[in-house]
Amino acid sequence: MPTHSFIENVMKQMPKESLAAAIRRHNAGRDPERLAMKFAKMRESPFVFLRGACHLFYDALPDRPALTQAPLAWCCGDLHFENFGSYKADNRLVYFDINDFDEAALAPCTWDIVRLLTSLRCGADALHASPGEALAVSRDCLSAYRAALIRGKPLWVERDTAGGLVRELLAGLHERKRDDHLDRYTLRKGDWRRLKLDGGRTLPASDDEQRRVGEFMVRFAAARPDPGFFSVLDIGRRIAGTGSLGVARYVILIEGKGSPDGNYLLDLKEASPSALVPRLQELGIRQPCWADEAERIVGVQKRLQAVDHAFLFAAQLDGAPFILRALQPAEDRVAIGEWGHKLDRLREVVVTLGQVLAWDQLRAAGRAGAACADALAEFASGDDWSAEVLDVADAMSELTRAQWQAFCEDGP
Repeated sequence: MPTHSFIENVMKQMPKESLAAAIRRHNAGRDPERLAMKFAKMRESPFVFLRGACHLFYDALPDRPALTQAPLAWCCGDLHFENFGSYKADNRLVYFDINDFDEAALAPCTWDIVRLLTSLRCGADALHASPGEALAVSRDCLSAYRAALIRGKPLWVERDTAGGLVRELLAGLHERKRDDHLDRYTLRKGDWRRLKLDGGRTLPASDDEQRRVGEFMVRFAAARPDPGFFSVLDIGRRIAGTGSLGVARYVILIEGKGSPDGNYLLDLKEASPSALVPRLQELGIRQPCWADEAERIVGVQKRLQAVDHAFLFAAQLDGAPFILRALQPAEDRVAIGEWGHKLDRLREVVVTLGQVLAWDQLRAAGRAGAACADALAEFASGDDWSAEVLDVADAMSELTRAQWQAFCEDGP
């Protein structure tokens, strides 16, 4: 794929409105304060721009056979190297897996790997890697993904099976205490806590928001065997992520097992349609019917992850779909940029990312329109798709850089 001509064609096909105007239109209706934060973050680097403009990525994804003729799989949709992390499952063990499913959809299996490889290439600066090093580990990631699909057996990553930086992450979580986790989000005064409204993680919620979220929690608690656990102590607007900044999102401090250090934190986040759907519709790929967007996100997450998240629910707030989950001390990202210029350490992480993606797709194989494991393995065994995927990832990385520069020049 001639990269420069591809970029020129995509940029010419953009609407007559500016790139920044198109991005603002896509984000219309979001909370202005947090939306301004999102746009500021997107100007930081091409990688952050990639995270914040998922819809532009799929709008521009070329019609190459490796991307349009690959078997269907349940995909994360917004896969990049920072959308992997740790979580505590309902069996009380901690796992490392994909951890964001807002854009999840039934799509060609190669869409997730090409976006992951694009993130490695255009995020080389964030990884403290040279372009050559980023290309080398991208090839390793793709090879690991392919080999895991060919093997056809979904595995998982937890402390005893992890290596390198991932193992260091999971081992370190055992030292993390609940009160330290609470201290990140709250202020403690004697025997009670309140949210820390610092403008970094949390913003004040209006009286109306506190009333509506509080009433929602009363209804939720009433359907639980231990309603007192969910007694609300404080509510704020949550600041987190990049792509979802500006959607309705709240952090809720609850009584839990008792104040002050038995308190728990919940995340209540509005669910929006997947950015992949318009492009999938162009290709004639239909999506299964879900009750709402929250059911889609939670349903796909439970299909892909090896063990269910310890506390994860699809819910409705004032008739709109929301996801309610616990904020856990065990949640964190691997410090992938801290590989210390020892290429084997970086390679070990990205190999794990490729394997995890393949294992998740295999785990959900055959479900609601997804290809079976044998079909995924047969496709992966072919010789004519992996080079094309690397080629597309290279072109999409350069396109992301060009779009980022245009956004910085004309951005809000």
